Amino acid sequence: MTATPENWTVARLLEWTAVRFRERAIESPRLEAEILLACALGIRRIDLYVRHDHVVDDAGRARFRDMVRRRQEGSPTAHIVGKKEFYSLDFAVSPATLIPRPDTELLVDEAIRLAKPLPSPLIADIGTGTGCVAVALAHRLPGARIVAVDISPEALETARGNAARLGVGERVEYRQGDLLEPLAGLRPDLIVSNPPYIPTADIAGLEPGVRDHEPALALDGGTDGLRVIERLAAQALPLLAPGGRLLVEIGAGQEDGARGVFTRAGFIVEAVLKDGGGHPRVVRAGRPSAPGQG
Repeated sequence: MTATPENWTVARLLEWTAVRFRERAIESPRLEAEILLACALGIRRIDLYVRHDHVVDDAGRARFRDMVRRRQEGSPTAHIVGKKEFYSLDFAVSPATLIPRPDTELLVDEAIRLAKPLPSPLIADIGTGTGCVAVALAHRLPGARIVAVDISPEALETARGNAARLGVGERVEYRQGDLLEPLAGLRPDLIVSNPPYIPTADIAGLEPGVRDHEPALALDGGTDGLRVIERLAAQALPLLAPGGRLLVEIGAGQEDGARGVFTRAGFIVEAVLKDGGGHPRVVRAGRPSAPGQG
């Protein structure tokens, strides 16, 4: 940033930064530049559009310069600004949690669709991380009871904080433990999960912001990426209420393998839902009805 201070308007800072981000193959370079600049200036991103000609002062430029440097060094934008939007809600993130992704909103959409006809559904969110799925469900399903589980106490601390800040702290119960073990004695109508599903061998090739800054525990799905999903399916079948469903997010190229996992576990695979890019993303599996249960 070598121009004179009076030339560093909001518009010029965004243009300059987007070019540098594009040169470094950062996805959505303009969007990321806007998120960082809005944070540096303490304003909403939408407010940047009415301040294009506003000259940013020295303090604002210094904050922005530091953020841009960290992003170019590989830090995720969500970690730099301390939050990530999901389902139109802002979630605090931490190094102990996976950063929420837009693709996971499909999981929430389907859970809402299935739960709405039920008078007081019990929904379990497994591997809750930031709590984004559990909190989004609590916002959209005021009659539901939500239980969120994570093996990481640090992740649960972040999730509890998000639930409280977003006004559903008393409606989401958090339990620590491995997969469905903390649900002993419960009969959920829905179990939802965005589990680790990246094959171990693929971890090294991930974008550095993911590989080096997000928890391996939330990424590594074993040799074929299905290790955690297999355990989840096996534990879920006897736990679900009659007519209950299991919704699980999967990765690229895993549809056939995931279908096999759920079928072998005794589920009926009802559908595999595609994300906005047309890729299989969420498996919906149903618990077969026992004789006499309809």
